Amino acid sequence: MQDKTTSTPPQPLAGLRVVEFTHMVMGPTCGMVLADMGAEVIKVEPIDGDRTRHLLGAGSGFFPLFNRNKKSMGIDLHDPVGAEVARKLCASADVVAENFKPGTMAKYGLDYNTLSATNPRLIYASHKGFLPGPYDHRTALDEVVQMMGGLAYMTGRPGDPLRAGTSVNDIMGGMFGAIGVLGALIQRGISGKGMEIQSALFENNVFLVGQHMLQYAITGQPAAPMPDRISAWGVYDVFNVKDGEQIFLAAVSDAQWATFCDALGFADLKADTRYASNNQRVTLRPTLLPLLRERLALRRADELVALFEKAGLPFAPIRRPEELYDDEHLLASGGLADITLPDGARAGQTAKTTLFPITMQGQRLGVRLQPPTLGQHTRELLSGLGYSAGDIDDLHRQAAVA
Repeated sequence: MQDKTTSTPPQPLAGLRVVEFTHMVMGPTCGMVLADMGAEVIKVEPIDGDRTRHLLGAGSGFFPLFNRNKKSMGIDLHDPVGAEVARKLCASADVVAENFKPGTMAKYGLDYNTLSATNPRLIYASHKGFLPGPYDHRTALDEVVQMMGGLAYMTGRPGDPLRAGTSVNDIMGGMFGAIGVLGALIQRGISGKGMEIQSALFENNVFLVGQHMLQYAITGQPAAPMPDRISAWGVYDVFNVKDGEQIFLAAVSDAQWATFCDALGFADLKADTRYASNNQRVTLRPTLLPLLRERLALRRADELVALFEKAGLPFAPIRRPEELYDDEHLLASGGLADITLPDGARAGQTAKTTLFPITMQGQRLGVRLQPPTLGQHTRELLSGLGYSAGDIDDLHRQAAVA
């Protein structure tokens, strides 16, 4: 077994240069995935910084989470001199990623057609609200596509559409962008040519609800919102238990139902032939569930956790996000890592962040570079492009770079 205390996690994309013109969540997620796998990712920011550096509330974690392992370079694209610096930077890139409105990058000569004319090996990842079509002019947000794409309908109670509790389309849209980049890299290794790929919020959302669309196509029955759905399983629910606690318990096969009854001492239910098969239990949920709720209300959550873990049955305590900082599995398996916060009242202080949820050679992909301060690497990167110290000073004086 590999010694995790001394070995370095694999960096399969080491040597790859990615230049990203991104903001918010979707584009930065794509860059984070590539950076975590070892790519040199250069985040090009406006000279006053990415807006997510200073968001409040639900947005306060955006920048430090999605911009680790990156370098920061501030460039004023509105300044022709700054735009020329950006084009020169892109000429050195293997991958360019962006998530601005259609037509924005072309204004600065930073679109795929312009850049690929001089860099035919370039892979260009565009992250949009919609793939090309009647909607592609619209401004999209995660919540917008959740509402129009059926996800909010499925998440909320009937008549009360509700967005999912995290930025699922933004994050997955960025991940699909990264998957596209990886596929294009393999193709480039064969053909020697790059390509443009696109990922979009709306199409990502539709992919997520595809199972419900097919349910309708196959059965002729519209999918009901999750709180009102007809479950595929007889026991698959949150139960209120002793001292006001809650726990999710499940038994999704006939063998699990037998184990469930044995573990809880429900011999009478196990022997009742009305509940012998899963489909019978689904049909009888209106009577079975109240009976189970009544019995389980007398049990403590920790008692049920112990019983279900010993029996190998599915269970889950109901936790809040902040409680995960104390999760024994995450702590033991290295699922959290320290980062230094770059902005705000806590700038310079450390906090724990979640890592990309894969291992390579048994290792989690960790934090090589802290989330950067604005323009932290501008001078280093300009020097690498051939600018002299005097040239760089001039660019700073002109406010073409930060």
